[in-house]
Amino acid sequence: MKFGEKLKKLRNENNMTQEELAEKIFVTRSAISKWETDMGYPSIESLKQLSNLFNASIDELISDEDVNNKIVLDKKKSMKFYILSVVSLAITVILTIIVYFTKIELLTYFSFVFLLSYIVFAFLFKYNNKNANLKKVILPYVFSRIIVLLVVITAMIFTIINM
Repeated sequence: MKFGEKLKKLRNENNMTQEELAEKIFVTRSAISKWETDMGYPSIESLKQLSNLFNASIDELISDEDVNNKIVLDKKKSMKFYILSVVSLAITVILTIIVYFTKIELLTYFSFVFLLSYIVFAFLFKYNNKNANLKKVILPYVFSRIIVLLVVITAMIFTIINM
């Protein structure tokens, strides 16, 4: 039985609505709905509260299938951040090149915004992949990110100075 089915069964056995359960564990009703439909999973803190509320162990609440589903959802989320970071970096580079040749100052600001979005999305991608086994590739990963960032920032500064 999946986590969502277990949660719904326990909630119904205790004659609770989603709203009542949400209030007891300090989350929103929509969070309960997502959990019951296996569209999302609770945090460790919420699992602890559910465990205490229903007098069930966390192991009883979750199964191996739930853990695997959580990993798949996390990988999809990470991939979105990765794609957004690559797109942001590409737009930054393109805008910087356009500014360099056309001297349109306004595009410099857009380039800077996309550079910041690249940094944010790259950080979020890295944060979501914290459980991945990256020990072998961590140095090249960090080194490549620093070099790309320095190249783009240098190009932007050079373009701004030459305007």
